[in-house]
Amino acid sequence: MADKEYAPWSRETEDGLITSAVDSHVRVSQDIVPALAVGSIDKLSGKWEGVTVSDSNFLVDAIHEAVANGASVLSPQQSDHEFINMTGFNDLFIAIKPSNGGPIAIEAVMGPATYNYANLNPVNAAAQLRGNLPQQAPNDFTHLFLDSSEALIVDVWNIFSISQVLANQKLLQFKITNNSGGISNIQFASLRVV
Repeated sequence: MADKEYAPWSRETEDGLITSAVDSHVRVSQDIVPALAVGSIDKLSGKWEGVTVSDSNFLVDAIHEAVANGASVLSPQQSDHEFINMTGFNDLFIAIKPSNGGPIAIEAVMGPATYNYANLNPVNAAAQLRGNLPQQAPNDFTHLFLDSSEALIVDVWNIFSISQVLANQKLLQFKITNNSGGISNIQFASLRVV
């Protein structure tokens, strides 16, 4: 597209301080150029906040060794990632790999009390996450995610998609209860999706 010319304007010109410009026209490009948004600066804190993107790979947790029948474990549980921060994420994939096939219970719970939930501490660690789900009971708090019996296949990753109900949960863990009828090693992995 052709360039257009615009006369310069300034406070000095408005006040009449400049009577004649050396060059009264400035060439301004009229081309459309694509832009990429990579984040913004928070106007209150002044901190840079990048654009949230989906995880590209699962974050694999350490193996829970020899979990007895009827016993529960919390995942993730590694010291470098003891909880899942869903801030800015809508959906979540979880994967569970047991060494003994059969049913387990999976429940979304509050993460460890050693961390803040935004600026609140202590939190009720390992408590069921509750909230309102408008499509089910818009005026009542209910369990955000509770699967009391999910049959798993042995020695493979059993992958599940959880949509919307855990969006933006800042301090998330999963309580996994072994109901397979025997001792099982249980491994957990998660992948967040915007």
